[in-house]
Amino acid sequence: MSDTEGNSAYGKKSFKRSKSHFSDRVTADGRDGWPVESGRYRLVVSRACPWASRAVISRRLLGLEDALPMAVTDPVQDDRSWRFTLDPGGRDPVLGIRYLAEAYEAREPGHPGGVSVPALVDVPSGRLVTNDYQQLTLDLATEWRSLHREGAPDLYPERLRDEIDDVMGEVYEDVNNGVYRAGFATAQDEYAAACEGVFRRLGLLSERLAERRYLVGDTITEADIRLFTTLVRFDAVYHGHFKCNQWKLTEDQVLWAYARDLYQTPGFGDTVDFDHIKRHYYQVHEGINPTGIVPLGPDLSGWLTSHGREELGGRPFGAGSPPGPVREGEEVAATGRP
Repeated sequence: MSDTEGNSAYGKKSFKRSKSHFSDRVTADGRDGWPVESGRYRLVVSRACPWASRAVISRRLLGLEDALPMAVTDPVQDDRSWRFTLDPGGRDPVLGIRYLAEAYEAREPGHPGGVSVPALVDVPSGRLVTNDYQQLTLDLATEWRSLHREGAPDLYPERLRDEIDDVMGEVYEDVNNGVYRAGFATAQDEYAAACEGVFRRLGLLSERLAERRYLVGDTITEADIRLFTTLVRFDAVYHGHFKCNQWKLTEDQVLWAYARDLYQTPGFGDTVDFDHIKRHYYQVHEGINPTGIVPLGPDLSGWLTSHGREELGGRPFGAGSPPGPVREGEEVAATGRP
């Protein structure tokens, strides 16, 4: 998620998500000049952003907390970019910067495009390495294996990659990105096409998940992570703020149970901050919500209710094990949980 032309510009022109300008990869062999190395990089995220939340979940499931320290930005960015106002003195304690834009400028002064999260920053130089949200989590699952915790799940199993890629492609086009195309639409037909696409795909996903616990195979994969980060925001922001309101997530028995199953799985719900999510969307998108009023609802208590998905079988972590307790200093604020 990025700041493009300031907060007031949201909803003023047709939405088109730009490709990541910085697409270097951190790999085991360091072929792009960035080798996997414990403690060298800092993962900058916003708990409000679904694209960044993918990386937060993957990092926790894989046990990369020590190897890849994380910085959490204020959910309400200003026109200068994501800011570190949650930290003492308004600076990231490791990078020493006030705005994520400073790491972008250190990499390429006057770079085109916005300042987005997730972002991987090289700590020694203070330069941005990558903001390629599509590739980042795949690399965490594959290139960072030497630093995974014991019992870490295989989130991108090689034998299932073609199917995972197909499912993720459909989810991205119609759901992950579709809600944005609906929410930032500037014409009725543009909005209608995007909104109808969102619910058409959600209907197909509901059918797919009616008799299987996870999207691909019998364990959690990258595909589930990518769908979850949209579903968990659906009723809180996309249904009202983005006008994706043909029905609520809670009104689809299968998807609501699937989302609750994942939410209650260690590594998912314990990374979600509904307070950050709601304040970001309703206060930053001034072109859509000029008053900045944040709604009181929806009721979040249902996220912790029984879902019954265990009856479908499946092994959440495959032959592995769940991650341990959330690390000290990375807890989600009490106001952000049901």
